[in-house]
Amino acid sequence: MGGTIFNIITIAIGSVVGLLIGNRLPERIQQSVITGIGLTTVFVGISNAGHTGNVIIPLISLVFGVILGELLRIDLALERFGGWLLARAGRKTPDGQAEQTVDQRGRFVSGFVTASLVFCVGPLTFVGSIQDGMGLAIGFQQLAIKSILDLFTAMAFASSLGLGVIFSIITVILIQGGLALAGSLLGNFMSTPMIDEMTAVGGLMLIGLALVLLDLKKPRMANFLPALVIAPVLVALAAALNITIYPHIP
Repeated sequence: MGGTIFNIITIAIGSVVGLLIGNRLPERIQQSVITGIGLTTVFVGISNAGHTGNVIIPLISLVFGVILGELLRIDLALERFGGWLLARAGRKTPDGQAEQTVDQRGRFVSGFVTASLVFCVGPLTFVGSIQDGMGLAIGFQQLAIKSILDLFTAMAFASSLGLGVIFSIITVILIQGGLALAGSLLGNFMSTPMIDEMTAVGGLMLIGLALVLLDLKKPRMANFLPALVIAPVLVALAAALNITIYPHIP
């Protein structure tokens, strides 16, 4: 899990630097930075979405994933979790209660969710973490590359989205750490098609996040999270039933 630990350290450093810089930037510059992040997120999302071999898989995954997410109200659970984190990280009033406004809570949760998804839905996350858990040098190398990218991404996010970004470390620990542990116990348990479809779903979710960052629409992207699990399950199920899901290439 050396790669995941290194990744956590770089995200923490980038977030702290971003917070220090962001506090000194005028609001108009912070807004422009968010727009820049949004445009870049669109590009990354489209690139990742192109990994799919059959667009029906991401479509089904997103539709059923968001239905499940809406029923479970994942967005509300994350909002409450974000409020709980903010209450412990925020300032205290004279009566000992955490001082937070609706805007602070919303900004914190937005930073936490946005950074968590950006840091955890790319192909380097899935492949690198599993291979790192298997003790393969290439796994650490992939996570090292991701870590450098995340360092600068965390700086940009934290400077504009605030304190919630650094708490995305919790998500990285759970997702990458979990994949690394699974890799150490099960080996390479995900096939290339499973990883590709999961990456494609993550790419579409990043495009949805970009809509939020660009202030074009406010989709509840947290409720799409189950789609990341449904996509590889669909691929595995199709393989088990000997169902061809990819069109034949002449």
